[in-house]
Amino acid sequence: MMRLETLSVFPEMFEPYMSTSIMGRARSAGLFSFDAYDLRDWTHDRHRTVDDSPFGGGQGMLMKPEPIFEAVRDISGRCEPAPYVVFFSPCGTTFSQRVAHRLARGERTLFVCGRYEGMDERVYELADEVISVGDFVLTGGELAALVVMDAMVRLLPGALGDDLSSVEESFEEGLLEHAQYTRPADFEGRTVPPVLLSGDHAKIAAWRRSDAVARTARWRPDLLEEACLTDEEWAMAQEILESQHEEGSADV
Repeated sequence: MMRLETLSVFPEMFEPYMSTSIMGRARSAGLFSFDAYDLRDWTHDRHRTVDDSPFGGGQGMLMKPEPIFEAVRDISGRCEPAPYVVFFSPCGTTFSQRVAHRLARGERTLFVCGRYEGMDERVYELADEVISVGDFVLTGGELAALVVMDAMVRLLPGALGDDLSSVEESFEEGLLEHAQYTRPADFEGRTVPPVLLSGDHAKIAAWRRSDAVARTARWRPDLLEEACLTDEEWAMAQEILESQHEEGSADV
């Protein structure tokens, strides 16, 4: 069973999400366990202080190194194996489905969540990995930890009910997922592609693959470099890219 842990000044933020929907069902089924630790439990003053002003001046407050070092060391020694310790920072590895797969293979992961203007630089020596969930600023690392844990849990066998569900999602083959439709087949004149109504599973699979390549070429061409495409699929993608380039040039 995979063990997930978080260290934060707001541990109460996690439980509502971790006990709801897919996460809650997977947790109840024993696919993973979860513990949220309060960083303030490793402080030793009556105000339970976890932050202080930065040396050299500047706005905001920084998280102090002492409670973080003490907490990570304490948590790490509570059971075996020691956790794989993850911090969050704009300097980190960009989170992706590939990273999610790698982390999901781990037995125990501890996510350390920052707040305020950041953390004392010295705490990062505790990290086995530093991750960035994108080029934007969050109020705290709790949301980033939830994003990563959600992506990890849904990869666990049985978490989605249908194990093929995760295989067919975006990024699993280096491509965006194909377009999907449900009833009605005709909504205000907007019709579903006829092949999806044909009952011919081979043709449906071929259409879905072609659509995934086309959507990726239109919306995320950067993904094509690492996608495994046939010569025919590469040619189709190139046609779409060239068409978009021509359309963009015409708009100038």
